[in-house]
Amino acid sequence: MKPFLYVILLCMAFPLCAQQTPTDKTYSFEDCVTTYSEEQAQETKVGHQFWFADKEFTDGRTIKMSVVEPGKSTHAPHQHPQDEFFFVLEGTAEFYLDGKTVEVGPYTSLYCPSNSMHGISNAGDTQLKYLVMQKYEQ
Repeated sequence: MKPFLYVILLCMAFPLCAQQTPTDKTYSFEDCVTTYSEEQAQETKVGHQFWFADKEFTDGRTIKMSVVEPGKSTHAPHQHPQDEFFFVLEGTAEFYLDGKTVEVGPYTSLYCPSNSMHGISNAGDTQLKYLVMQKYEQ
């Protein structure tokens, strides 16, 4: 799949650009384009992550890419007040939601409703790459 199609899918699932932004912040064109940078990626215990938009970028809406090594997960199943989307880019993910699990591949969207017990782990033998989209309260 071409990279620009990822952007279209993201905007359909989580329209950052279509929403109103805080009135006290002005965004340049350069602020609105974020390209993955290995140098800016943050190492984790199971791989790395890269924030395309962190909590401070706009009004709490975030997009992060997580990269997880085979057989690992970023953390155990958990829950939190905000709902969350995962979008699998590469690899095989095992998705856990309220006691049920499923294995999925690339180009799959996974939704975690507010306060649901959820988790995602790498069920394959290659890196798992997925986007995490959620909105934190400000």
